[in-house]
Amino acid sequence: MKEAMFYERLDAGRVRCGLCRFHCLIDPGKRGHCLVRENRDGTLCSLVYGRAVAEQVDPIEKKPLFHLLPGSRTYSVATVGCNFRCQHCQNFSISQPEPTRIENSGSYLPPDAIVERALSAGGGSIAYTYTEPTIFFEYAYETAKLAHAAGLKNIFVTNGYITNEALATIAPYLDAANIDLKGFTREFYRDVVGADLDQVLECIREYHRLGIWLEITTLIIPHHNDSEAQLRGIAEFIVNEIGPQTPWHVSQFYPTFQLTDEPRTPVGTLRAARRIGQEAGLRYVYEGNVPGEGGENTVCPSCGGLLIRRYGYLIEKNLLQRGKCPGCGSQIEGIWE
Repeated sequence: MKEAMFYERLDAGRVRCGLCRFHCLIDPGKRGHCLVRENRDGTLCSLVYGRAVAEQVDPIEKKPLFHLLPGSRTYSVATVGCNFRCQHCQNFSISQPEPTRIENSGSYLPPDAIVERALSAGGGSIAYTYTEPTIFFEYAYETAKLAHAAGLKNIFVTNGYITNEALATIAPYLDAANIDLKGFTREFYRDVVGADLDQVLECIREYHRLGIWLEITTLIIPHHNDSEAQLRGIAEFIVNEIGPQTPWHVSQFYPTFQLTDEPRTPVGTLRAARRIGQEAGLRYVYEGNVPGEGGENTVCPSCGGLLIRRYGYLIEKNLLQRGKCPGCGSQIEGIWE
């Protein structure tokens, strides 16, 4: 139990949470939309601080981050809870647990222990992932400060709904983020995700403004967000608002949770999305969850030479030389050391 950051005390014991863009008004004894922040007699408390429900050493490519220390390992950690209600969530058992299972979930793992384990694992980073790191902000923030001091990089894998104030607080310690831009219509975000598209777009702009390295992921779901208009809208937003250097991961959906009636995304749809991204001006568009199809490789946007060949999460060849193309000498955008 820990007092939350970013809230305002109001009348009648109510509080207004300022951590994410839902800005929940919470009555005494109640919880916010994320279900992990509770008003206890006018004090907003985090129910998940220090309670790791998942921890694992992953390839950095799994996040996915292709332009940050390729081939390295990242120590991944999460608590229960999320502020979205995605019908296709792959980690729904921990992101959307029964409310009675939230308090005292997971195992106690303090921030200094996370950093020690990350260093022992020999990776170069800590990823706050699996669920939504925004909702366990205090835990991630204290860990990120220690990790930064120890020379580790910090990564958010996020839905992009944190407030500007909270993001500015952790930004000095946050090196990179992969943000899910899940679709490009208000209806999709409302009906499938339970959030507001415009707020996500504004949040992505703020990450970029703060200088945090960004990669964007879109899980393409047949009959929901796979239209050319949505895919082109996403690609053009990335180019115009973040920049053509931003990697875009277009990934294959598989039936899960509440969307078991839709098929896997055809590889042809991923190829079409990649083409749309390239036509819009993106330099790096990757096909995800389809290893061996060729859409995972990094190619120099200047000369077309192969730079990194991947198979799934495996780096088969890395020809980059201090972040530069060995063929033409062009600087490739990313964090390479």
